[in-house]
Amino acid sequence: MMLASYISAPELTAAYVDEVWRTLPDFVRPTLLLPASRLTTILGCELTIASETLQHTGSFKFRAAYNLLSQVPHTQIMTASSGNFGQAVAYACQLLNKSCTVVMPDTSAQVKVAAVQAFGGTVDLVDVRKVSRTERVKQLLEKTEDGFWAQAYDDYRVVTGNSTLGYEIFSADRFDTLVVPIGGGGLSAGTVVARDHMGLSTEIIGAEPIPGNDAARSLRSKTLLSNEMEAATIADGARTLSLGQINWDILRSGLADIVEVPDTATLEALRQYFLYCNLKVEPTGALALGAILTQPERFKGKRVCCIVSGGNVDPAVYAQALTNSL
Repeated sequence: MMLASYISAPELTAAYVDEVWRTLPDFVRPTLLLPASRLTTILGCELTIASETLQHTGSFKFRAAYNLLSQVPHTQIMTASSGNFGQAVAYACQLLNKSCTVVMPDTSAQVKVAAVQAFGGTVDLVDVRKVSRTERVKQLLEKTEDGFWAQAYDDYRVVTGNSTLGYEIFSADRFDTLVVPIGGGGLSAGTVVARDHMGLSTEIIGAEPIPGNDAARSLRSKTLLSNEMEAATIADGARTLSLGQINWDILRSGLADIVEVPDTATLEALRQYFLYCNLKVEPTGALALGAILTQPERFKGKRVCCIVSGGNVDPAVYAQALTNSL
């Protein structure tokens, strides 16, 4: 395999990927690769977890945010986020002496709102039933000099920053299948870029919540489709309207499949991470294991790596998720 040439992202070249893989690791924490022996026995596949819960700001998003913001000259940063990208942007701005405003749904987990503020970011809460996060960012940019819109997933610098996670996974071991959560597609596209750039043939399968299954519907129809509104799913990091165009260009030929995960399976995966791996995971981060629980037969007998994208979960939500089962 080789790195494709993408019409929507001509800057996404092999040379650029090499440059980011050489420089970004100095600023990020390596992922935690954790053999999951108990889940291996339960599920019948040799399971390894790649957990980004210990990454700066508690999710993989810091890889993308730092890579993006270190490469733009602007000092006033605007972004829209359900929480994790907002935290990552706020912390990256703190490190780079920039300021940021993060537009967040008023339903965002309080732990994520507080984290953005703790890193020095300004939070702008919106009712997404009345105004979309995208529209609100546009409104703020009109009033801001030297403003830059940091896209959470539809930017070649975001995809390449995320590809460093794939590079770490594929460098550590060889897997038959990599399962990755899908929201806007920045992480899954990054893993495809990493696999292709390394010339591997690992099967990459996406995991997406059923209530927001735009990516799965797009892959089936071979056309980029959108959700009508932000999905009502427990996986708040996947409440996106659609994949980014850059991400779609990469994923439509780079993914083997997307498993649509019911929220009940996502919550069960969250509980199993707690019970069998001693790992605190946010609902979106549990999607990949949720995909295995949803379609266990397709993974049996395989060497599988399951990405946990983050661990920033509201304490009340987490406690309820655990106690409802226990």
